[in-house]
Amino acid sequence: MVTIVAIVSVILIIITTLTSAVISSVLDMQLSEDVRSAAARLPRDVTQSLVNGDSAAGALAERPVERGLLLVAETADGLTGAVVGPASVTELTGDQLDDVVHTMSGDPHSETVTISDLGTYRIQTAAIQSTGQIIVIGLPTAEVQATIGRLWRTIMLATIGGMVLLGIATTLVIRAGLRPLRAVAETATRVAQQPLDQGAVSIDERVPEAEADPRNEIGQVGAALNTLLDHVESSLHARQRNEELMRRFVADASHELRTPLASIRGYSELSLRDPSLSDNTEQALERIQAQSIRMTSLVEDLLLLARLDEGQEIVLGAVDLTQLAVEALADQQAAGPDHAWSVDVPEEPVVIAGDRGRLTQVIANLLANARTHTPEGTRVELGLRLEGEGGATRAVLTVHDDGPGIDADLQRELFTRFARGDRSRARRTGGTGLGLSIAKAIVEAHHGEISVRSVPGDTTFEVRLPARPAS
Repeated sequence: MVTIVAIVSVILIIITTLTSAVISSVLDMQLSEDVRSAAARLPRDVTQSLVNGDSAAGALAERPVERGLLLVAETADGLTGAVVGPASVTELTGDQLDDVVHTMSGDPHSETVTISDLGTYRIQTAAIQSTGQIIVIGLPTAEVQATIGRLWRTIMLATIGGMVLLGIATTLVIRAGLRPLRAVAETATRVAQQPLDQGAVSIDERVPEAEADPRNEIGQVGAALNTLLDHVESSLHARQRNEELMRRFVADASHELRTPLASIRGYSELSLRDPSLSDNTEQALERIQAQSIRMTSLVEDLLLLARLDEGQEIVLGAVDLTQLAVEALADQQAAGPDHAWSVDVPEEPVVIAGDRGRLTQVIANLLANARTHTPEGTRVELGLRLEGEGGATRAVLTVHDDGPGIDADLQRELFTRFARGDRSRARRTGGTGLGLSIAKAIVEAHHGEISVRSVPGDTTFEVRLPARPAS
């Protein structure tokens, strides 16, 4: 709209300037012609009076000449001049004659002069044929200038009014034309605000049919967006079905693997009790037992994740997070005496609605990670506090250590399944990479959040849980 108005404004200004220049030139030429005509029509008795030595005022007295006519002439008594007024003839003063005298030399010509107290005049010099006396005939330019001023004011007012009308009309037309595009943008914005990254997703937003007419360009955009949303929705449904199938497969496979793994572990334990085993056989059975235990742990973790994804495994009750934190830290302190452990919890119990066993698993996992992935002497602090008031109160549990930190690239995928911190921590632990993903699933099942902030020498895991007691 601004571009259109600007272009039209430039065009109108150019047209106005050229028109005014042409009209000014025409009026100026017309004034010059009027002056020449006035000189040609000057009555004979006026010129005769000047020849006889009369003053210009005396020569013009009672003569039928144009009002506003300027007459300056050379006489025997010197320079004389007068102006015909509306009802009288006014003789020019000496200063006024001085403004004109310089024009009375040279060949007959016309020019514009400014006379004191009288204004600007267009003059024509001529000579009386009988005596050769130089005379100056002039007409005021005020009327021409007033006409040009009125013309400029009229054109400017018309231009401004036209620009205002053009701006209003352009705004209405553009808004009407872009209304379908705004509907497309609003639909795309509402879709972009929907969480599409996980869970069952249904995209119900569509561009209205009236704004998706394929017979015009903007309507084609709306129709294309509707088609795209249909494909995205189908893809999201297919993804959800695949996730459900995979989740069901993992749960079923994990469940089925528990029995043979238990059998392998049981038979290996039974075989190890045989005193007649050779050293090589005993070592092999011990390896079988260790690997079966590790695989059993992996299967149990996968089964737990599958059940958490399905909304199972969480049994809510009143849980004292303060007690859980103190007990979990005591366990880890016994397992890792080479670390410096500390706890900072409020004196009053922090009671929330949660699953005691699963929340214990979260705290134990975070503390175990801090112990196993940091070198000896690392300080590990477990903190617990309450934030907010009323229904917005949240329990905030933090595990902080001053170890080597976690690589920035790894932090973005740390809570995904099978992610390992071995690249940035000090030790290799051979873990399954499911601990933090299980912790995240448990926290989210409690409608909470888990996050990490880490730089070398400062790593903090933070768990935020709604602090509402069980009913």
